[in-house]
Amino acid sequence: MIRLALCDDEEDQRGALMELLGSYEAARPHVKLCPLVFSSGQELLLSERPADFDLYLLDVVMPELSGIEVGIKLREQGSRGEIVYLTFSPEYAVASYETRAFYYLLKPVEPEQLYSVLDQAITEIKRRESDCILVKTRDCIRRVPFDAILWAELNNRSVLYHLLDEEDINSVTVRRPFQEEIQPLLACPRFVLCGVSIVVNLQYVNAAEKNFLRLDNGTRLPVPRGSAVQLRHQWMDYWLNR
Repeated sequence: MIRLALCDDEEDQRGALMELLGSYEAARPHVKLCPLVFSSGQELLLSERPADFDLYLLDVVMPELSGIEVGIKLREQGSRGEIVYLTFSPEYAVASYETRAFYYLLKPVEPEQLYSVLDQAITEIKRRESDCILVKTRDCIRRVPFDAILWAELNNRSVLYHLLDEEDINSVTVRRPFQEEIQPLLACPRFVLCGVSIVVNLQYVNAAEKNFLRLDNGTRLPVPRGSAVQLRHQWMDYWLNR
């Protein structure tokens, strides 16, 4: 089931989008949507667990809080859901990258274009759910989704995983090189090495500075001398290809 938040301040737009979602679901029996409708960004943000939706359809131009501002606040709350923006104007497309938006659609929304974007977003959501790494800790073996990892680093002779919800997971002592231990991460294009002992999730990098990578939560990871240009290109390529 895909938990979906639809947020638009205009009643006729909300109604039209709900009709399109109904037609989409009817044409795809294997997809089950669970949509909740909101008339403002404030209403969405004040709802129960607003960061837990899988998919957001957000109007950009709304009173008080724009869709871009809502998206930023959702990311600050730890939302990993895909955001699709809908608006009558293309001028906010660049700003939408600040929220790691999945797509930007112009109104009036063409049904086939919306359906195609929904197909792609749902495929990505399901793929993310299956991507994980098994981490053996002192107490148990944890299944950690890739999507939950901000970065991981060599910590003495173990691997320390820093998670999106601010939890840290420390593995037991590893008996092989760091890069071999984190190979499942490196096989995913979202993760790149930042030096020899840190791997970072590009999904949560919001700026590539001269000597640091800045993450959504404010963390600044030092970039080794000589690697800054390569890491900047890897970060840009990840978002452009995505």
